Amino acid sequence: MSTDGLERAWSDGTDGASDSNGTSGSAAANPTDDPASDLDGEGLVLGYPTAEEPVVDGESIAVEAGAVTALVGPNGSGKSTLLKGLANQLTPEDGSVLLDGRDVHSMDTKALARKLGLLSQESTSPNGIAVEDLVYHGRYPHRGFFERTTEADARAVDRAIELAGCDHLRDREVGSLSGGQKQLAWIAMVLAQDTDVLLLDEPTTFLDLHHQMEVMEIIETLRDESEVTVVVVLHDIEQAARLADRVVALKDGEIRARGPPEEVVTEDLLADVFRVDAEVVATERGPRVTPIRARHEE
Repeated sequence: MSTDGLERAWSDGTDGASDSNGTSGSAAANPTDDPASDLDGEGLVLGYPTAEEPVVDGESIAVEAGAVTALVGPNGSGKSTLLKGLANQLTPEDGSVLLDGRDVHSMDTKALARKLGLLSQESTSPNGIAVEDLVYHGRYPHRGFFERTTEADARAVDRAIELAGCDHLRDREVGSLSGGQKQLAWIAMVLAQDTDVLLLDEPTTFLDLHHQMEVMEIIETLRDESEVTVVVVLHDIEQAARLADRVVALKDGEIRARGPPEEVVTEDLLADVFRVDAEVVATERGPRVTPIRARHEE
């Protein structure tokens, strides 16, 4: 999603940064002051106008508050589609998404953006924008359209840049960065949004191993220190098993398994969902997966 698109989405239908209860959005949110947020999808039917059949057909998911939930599955399994539905980026043909008991489709767009942040795979930025300016775009839900940035905004931006490990890129133009560096800048932007719920669609894409580990540590810090509710789409199932409190495995738009990693990440599941023969060994840091061979349909 482009930064212009973010600004339009956050400003539609709003006169300022106050939600329906009149709460000012000029100060940065502090997730540690409030209970962790619940996010639930009920009977979701999700698809696209160009597709004859829905990608996700009638699935429900209860995201544990203050925990990390990883969505895993092969390409085309519906992981990103489900995440878009939870993020209110894709309107369900049927079913509902509830954030702390409220239907997200009935929420003011800015109020929702102060509670729920999304890092999608479709991220583009204007030419010539610096990393710091990009990160400041994450603060738009917290102020009115004509309001200047505040000290709270500056603190949130500094914290986000520090957490994302991209302070050395602060003054660089986004267009001059490598793919991995751009990803860190976008992660910093969504962190600056300072939300109770964070949805991440393949945040380790384009990153080398060091930066992948940094992203995992960021997610753990948000969960452990701020009780942020995180849903993350990951391709690396072993990485998901080590990071997540709960794993949800999808295939062909259906949830095939859900629960703690040690219960979900099994040799049978890898054979069924990923069509891979593998050895799974329990360790203190979670299941260790050793792929052996690809399974071929007879």
